[in-house]
Amino acid sequence: MPDLPTRPPRRTEETAPFWDACAQHRLVLPRCVTCTQLIWYPRRFCPACGSTDIVWEQMSGNGSVYTFTVVRRGQGPYKDVAPYVLAYVELDEGPRLLTNVVTDDVESIRCGQRVRVRFDAAGDSDAIPRFEPVGTSGNDSV
Repeated sequence: MPDLPTRPPRRTEETAPFWDACAQHRLVLPRCVTCTQLIWYPRRFCPACGSTDIVWEQMSGNGSVYTFTVVRRGQGPYKDVAPYVLAYVELDEGPRLLTNVVTDDVESIRCGQRVRVRFDAAGDSDAIPRFEPVGTSGNDSV
């Protein structure tokens, strides 16, 4: 499978801790100190209770495919890399991220399939999180 296109992320004050951690190949999400809700997408307040008391927490990077589609005719920079998988991955910690599942065998992807985060270079020093099926990098444990 050809490498999927990447571009450096658009950082904001709210998302900078997320992208800084990704550049270090770590997956972090904000958590509300008041109600303990994990927050996705990153923002300065808790959407559940409105608190601004937020801390950043390391995630395991493990999860499962919640739902997905196989894109067979990409557009723009994705035109020449189809087919590829666009999916919602539900992290073991709960939040669901819209991402790619990177695999040579797009037909093997299934809802509920175990995946783990990987980080693809984006620009000179950034990285973006994508996921791969468990077992594709030589380690079957999650």
